[in-house]
Amino acid sequence: MDPLDQEFTSFDALLGVVEILGLAFMIALVSETVWDAVRGQRSNLRDTLANGAIAIVSALLERSVYGLIFILGLVVASDFAVFNLPSRWWTVPAAILAADFTYYWMHRAEHRIRLFWANHSVHHSSEEFNFSTSLRLSWMDALIEWIFFIPMILLGCSVVETIVGLAVVLAYQSWIHTEKVGKLGWLDGVFNTPSAHRVHHGQNPEYIDKNYGGILILWDRLFGTYSPEADTVRYGITTPIETHNPLAINFKEYARLYRDMQRAGSLRAGLGYLVQPPGWHPTPPTEDTSDGRG
Repeated sequence: MDPLDQEFTSFDALLGVVEILGLAFMIALVSETVWDAVRGQRSNLRDTLANGAIAIVSALLERSVYGLIFILGLVVASDFAVFNLPSRWWTVPAAILAADFTYYWMHRAEHRIRLFWANHSVHHSSEEFNFSTSLRLSWMDALIEWIFFIPMILLGCSVVETIVGLAVVLAYQSWIHTEKVGKLGWLDGVFNTPSAHRVHHGQNPEYIDKNYGGILILWDRLFGTYSPEADTVRYGITTPIETHNPLAINFKEYARLYRDMQRAGSLRAGLGYLVQPPGWHPTPPTEDTSDGRG
């Protein structure tokens, strides 16, 4: 078989597995929701319904011209690729590893640059932590996140390899949004497990900006952003959005950012609000601001 045909066959098979796992996860999500509701353990079903509504709109957007933005951005970048990786047996695992490494730095930037946090805070704004939380993803992702994967393209990964690698990373993360799986021993220090990811969703001061990893939590251990789960996790962001309206959930932090920039008092301070971490303000501050950190 031609190496290129073999590569597409491998990635096509991998996408098929991801789709099957996605279906299995949806069954698990519905089962978990029904189980929790029957046992009175789901304190806020409106939050679950909001997550579902957000996911439905996201699915519709992904299947529109809007959803092509991510792909088109990578296609344009491929014209400037410095290298082209050969098609070998290791191409698939290499693409997944590269996507996981890229995801770590994208995720870190989404917490440390307020413009990106305005987008990513959608995922963190829930005070619940269950399978449905994994569906709570910003409708603006396609406009922003492709930018972070340009280095993969420039360094030799094809568009297909990059997208499939990212799909695997995102699919893996579905199951870790749960409180029903406890600590897993040494696995919690190697992989992104439910315990490690509970920490990431915590608004506890010691948990903020920790555990950015996608599949591997080793990146966090390597770059100093790892924290084990110790104290009970308080989920959500430090300035609650206090709404279950999917539209408000997606854009309330953008409104907060716009308000702060309007009141900044200078161009430099306005740009500071845009690119500095959430919670940043000029010294002395022009006035108290809400950063929505979590």
